Amino acid sequence: MDMDRVDQIIDKHRGEASSLIQVLLEIQSEYHWLPKEAVQRVSEKLQVPLSRIQHIATFYKAFSLVPKGRHEVHICMGTACHVRGATRVLDTVQDLTGIKPGETDMDLKFSLETVNCLGCCALGPVIEVDGKTHGKMSPAETAGVLKNYE
Repeated sequence: MDMDRVDQIIDKHRGEASSLIQVLLEIQSEYHWLPKEAVQRVSEKLQVPLSRIQHIATFYKAFSLVPKGRHEVHICMGTACHVRGATRVLDTVQDLTGIKPGETDMDLKFSLETVNCLGCCALGPVIEVDGKTHGKMSPAETAGVLKNYE
């Protein structure tokens, strides 16, 4: 863990406790999770109790206290996607990665999450990988998309 990088992020926000969430977001973006060492450093430098940081990190879905994969896969399970075959797309992703929603594979390559809506219902079923939306997915197309991220 590069604590110098964590210090740079904290210093960028002038060490102000009011910037706590922004600091955590930047650390999350950098490492794909909030390592314990980084959280402790933020607590010390911003003078914010660890319990408060823990509360924030567990309240907001954007944060993870466990390692995430390099590629975050979100599968929409909303009504429009569901009726168009999202379950089959999810099954394909689970088969190819060996993980279930909420899990990360052992190689830290993929993390899988289901979501209620990605806001592009006309494109259903939809899969989002690292923020890039792939619509009108079939199981075969899903396999092709995942191969692009290996």
